[in-house]
Amino acid sequence: MSQDERTLPPGLHRDTLALRTGLAPSQHGEHSEALFLTSGFVQPDAETSARRFAGTEAGFTYSRTSNPTVASFEQRLAALEGTEAAIGASTGMGAILMMCMGLLKAGDHVICSRSVFGSTLNLFGKEFAKFGVETTFVSQTDVAEWRAALKPNTKLLFAETPTNPLTEVCDIQALADLAHGMGALLAVDNCFCTPILQRPAELGADLIIHSGTKYLDGQGRVMAGAICGPSKLIVDVFGPVVRTAGMALSPFNAWVVLKGMETLGIRMKAQCANALAVAQWLEQQPGIARVYYPGLASHGQHELAMRQQSGQGGAVVSFDVVGDTPGAARANAFHVINSTRVVSIATNLGDTKTIITHPGTTSHGRLTEVQRQAAGISQGLIRLAVGLEYIDDITADLSRGLSTLTS
Repeated sequence: MSQDERTLPPGLHRDTLALRTGLAPSQHGEHSEALFLTSGFVQPDAETSARRFAGTEAGFTYSRTSNPTVASFEQRLAALEGTEAAIGASTGMGAILMMCMGLLKAGDHVICSRSVFGSTLNLFGKEFAKFGVETTFVSQTDVAEWRAALKPNTKLLFAETPTNPLTEVCDIQALADLAHGMGALLAVDNCFCTPILQRPAELGADLIIHSGTKYLDGQGRVMAGAICGPSKLIVDVFGPVVRTAGMALSPFNAWVVLKGMETLGIRMKAQCANALAVAQWLEQQPGIARVYYPGLASHGQHELAMRQQSGQGGAVVSFDVVGDTPGAARANAFHVINSTRVVSIATNLGDTKTIITHPGTTSHGRLTEVQRQAAGISQGLIRLAVGLEYIDDITADLSRGLSTLTS
């Protein structure tokens, strides 16, 4: 039996799909996926070249359009999400840009959670507004606000769940029903959960957005993004956007994320366990006003999160430190961050190494104060992306600052 004939059987668990999905090996029979570092592909003759460039025959032509390593990444992610197809992008924000360029035009209307990542807020509210696309920002958790914002020209509903950094959870099925009732699409950013915890397509979402930079890679090495969804959108709508606009995923980055995805399941389970332990510990510490983590019973959408996220809270914990004024709260947050010796002060998340950051001056630093307040981003807010260090070392590192707050 040849390698091409040895296809995967149906019904495999996603942990197996994360290891085995991809293009068949080359004639050399490599066990690890090959890295195709080439900008172009030699064609056997002019006629074949013409058919492949026209899209009437399968085959690789130019790496901005398609590449075997990128195709393996796309197939693997689509298999994990349970969608027909996926398309890679240079970054997670590049994936959102690709989606908007493919779906929206002047006069269209978007509804977006006001609690999403700061760059996403700016992309919808500032950049696409230049081109006549209107966006209404609503509460992440109040379905009635989403319903009230619907218009005849609404084309897209967009949500992260959980959100960055406050871990608010939306009801994916309810938003999908709203969107489909108006002939619109629902897109869900699944970066925090990954398909290991949550598969939005099974709950009615049309498109799933990923920043492969985060948990899919898992070790903070490269930038990558993707959209998962039906072939009619991935191939026919977003494919031409990538060919024209060029937000293509590099083969090297795709290969790195491919290898990262092989350990995605065990990493997510371990990091979720660590995050829950940290969140429970934080709730008991003085100097903390509130902890945001879906795995805690105190979280506003705890029950919904447990249903949608395979009973897991994810690996991101955020918390507010005390402070009588915004300035005092910010000083206390900086003190906690600066007192750490083990965790990394950085803005990424999804790494095996724990990362601490101050969202008000980093991920949401370019927003206006009004936008930050609307998104719930206080000056005392700290985001902790929990990694795989020994749990007592993480809590001891946080305690250095929390135990020495002066106000």
